[in-house]
Amino acid sequence: MKNIYIALFIMSSLLLVNCSDDYLDKNPISDVSEDSFFTTSSDLQLYTNGFYLLLPNSSVRNEIFITDSQCGDVVHNTLSDLMTSSRLVPTTGGGWSWDNLRDINYFLENYEKCEDETAKNRYGGVARFFRAYFYFNMVMDFGDVPWYDKTMEADDEDLYKARDDRQLVVDRILKDLDWAIGNMDDQQYPYEVSKYSALALKSRVALFEGTFEKYHGISGYEKYLQAAVESSQELMENSPYGLYTTGNPDTDYADLFRAESAELTEVILAREYTAPLVNGHRANYYTLSGSQGTPGMPKTVANSYLNADGSRFTDQSDYNAISFAEETTDRDPRLSQTIRTSGYTRVGQSTELAPDLSYSITGYFITKYVTGPGSDGINQNTNDLPVFRFAEVLLNYAEAKAELGTATQEDMEKSIGLLRARVGMPGLSIADANANPDVYQERFYSNVTGANKGLILEIRRERRVELYMEGHRWNDIRRWKAGQSLTLPLRGIYLPGPGEYDLDGNGAVDTVLYEGELPVGQIEGAKYFKLGTDVHLTTENLIDPLPEFNNRTFNENKDYLLPIPIQELQLNTNLTQNPNW
Repeated sequence: MKNIYIALFIMSSLLLVNCSDDYLDKNPISDVSEDSFFTTSSDLQLYTNGFYLLLPNSSVRNEIFITDSQCGDVVHNTLSDLMTSSRLVPTTGGGWSWDNLRDINYFLENYEKCEDETAKNRYGGVARFFRAYFYFNMVMDFGDVPWYDKTMEADDEDLYKARDDRQLVVDRILKDLDWAIGNMDDQQYPYEVSKYSALALKSRVALFEGTFEKYHGISGYEKYLQAAVESSQELMENSPYGLYTTGNPDTDYADLFRAESAELTEVILAREYTAPLVNGHRANYYTLSGSQGTPGMPKTVANSYLNADGSRFTDQSDYNAISFAEETTDRDPRLSQTIRTSGYTRVGQSTELAPDLSYSITGYFITKYVTGPGSDGINQNTNDLPVFRFAEVLLNYAEAKAELGTATQEDMEKSIGLLRARVGMPGLSIADANANPDVYQERFYSNVTGANKGLILEIRRERRVELYMEGHRWNDIRRWKAGQSLTLPLRGIYLPGPGEYDLDGNGAVDTVLYEGELPVGQIEGAKYFKLGTDVHLTTENLIDPLPEFNNRTFNENKDYLLPIPIQELQLNTNLTQNPNW
């Protein structure tokens, strides 16, 4: 039976999306057994290849760059069950799956048969990284979960144990990561787990747990924030990583995400996409086909980008009544490198393209990850996608220090300051931020208080901007207990009624809104949209992308966690359901 189990797992490993040539250059395995396998470095590598399927991908489900649509940071023509408060308790499934954990534990019970100490250290670290990654996702989704560090048989009593406290589970996650950090070598492996990947995951896990416990009223959070500081600092001071920059603030941020090969200066772990293996993703198709929900950035995100001089865009009284061309001028350069603004061209092209309401439901037309026209088909993109990058580590460091109350101006200069310097922006002053907290950002995070209120709000702004469309937003909202931000109105660009518009400010009309019948004698090159049918406007003349969903709710006592499936509660009566499900 175990021979079959190993063979099946090896088959799944060979089907991995993320493969390098050396993975495929191995002798075929036609007949393996528990005794003969796990004895060589190649065996350990082959088995652990299958674990990479746990990482987010961006082919069929577009997990990396549309996860933020779950919480409205990307707006589609439909809303998620979370946004509409329509999630139900499933009968089975629902994320409560333990198969991947069994694969990992099975490996950890057998890998030490290999006599190659270097291989054992490396692949033992890989397996512990993925056990930590698996459990981190389970804790984020379900809170308390049972901890298992061995393979379970059908008659094992521990299969019917109660859930373990989340702190116990997180402590063991960090223990696994510490093992990986302490035993893996110092080599960079951009498409494979490394010591640095483990440090980056530890930084992420510790920050999540520290802030989750702080804002959800759980004592003992400080040790996790300190662990986030220490793991981030280790990467900042003792690793080969930094921010990718060529000294061009107008393109460097965008180039990082459309590079065919991961930029190794900054990217710690990436998903590899290569044309010969026909395993591309669909970033271009997602934003340009019109069949993927016409995604758009909401105005709350666009409003959060600072002006180019570091001042706050929303400090002006009419920030919601400014033409698109004007509102996107002299802003944080990351805005023009994330959406279409004046002068935008496709990679390798010279034709300037205006925002197109046919493909963006808010008018803020997303361009992050988008490459040249040759990749516009389904799953034709081959630009690698970051899973962990150094920028996140800088943000984690700054936030953990601020939440602990130990942040100094020097801390900000070597974290937030570096991120802003890449795009030619002034740094973040702790004194100025705390002296004048941003009232616009307070709308999202009303529970932030204390002497560092202004600083924390600015760090959260920076995180939303820098990590936009990288799959972090919902987890940030969960840990900050900021669920009410999901009920704020979803809005698009300002269009003051019927008329002709030059959205990109190049002197030519590109968009026309009309009422009644389609106008005769149409303007060449312009797109026409009927008010009330193609485009809806609010009384403030902002695009209302989903008027049928303007009255949304969020249950603070329920919606931060997922429910445990009904069948699981019936099979294991020691399990308890999450509150109010």
